Amino acid sequence: MSNPTNLKYTKDHEWIRLEGDVAYIGITDYAESELGEIIFVEVETIGETLNEGEVFGTVEAVKTVSEMFMPVGGEVLEYNEELTEKPELVNEDPYGKGWIIKIALSDASQIDELLSADDYQKLIG
Repeated sequence: MSNPTNLKYTKDHEWIRLEGDVAYIGITDYAESELGEIIFVEVETIGETLNEGEVFGTVEAVKTVSEMFMPVGGEVLEYNEELTEKPELVNEDPYGKGWIIKIALSDASQIDELLSADDYQKLIG
């Protein structure tokens, strides 16, 4: 399993990629492999400002449904509409085409509190 070094990670298995004042969020390769085949992604928080740790959506696999948590606070700007027709992108390309939401950060300094790729790898073993 790969954990790109340009991302930050949470203990709940979300990743975040900063691009200027916005950030992309998804679930890690480890999380998608543990869940199995992703069949549905639901995000009903577009336009809402959420705090770090709040639920921004759910991901449904064949055998389970899992909540996804905000790694940092921010306004949910966009949902990856490609996932509506192709939720399997989360399995196939979790760090690229399988991104889930785009947010405007409330406080960029919260990024510094997240795990590096090395620290996340130690967490998952």
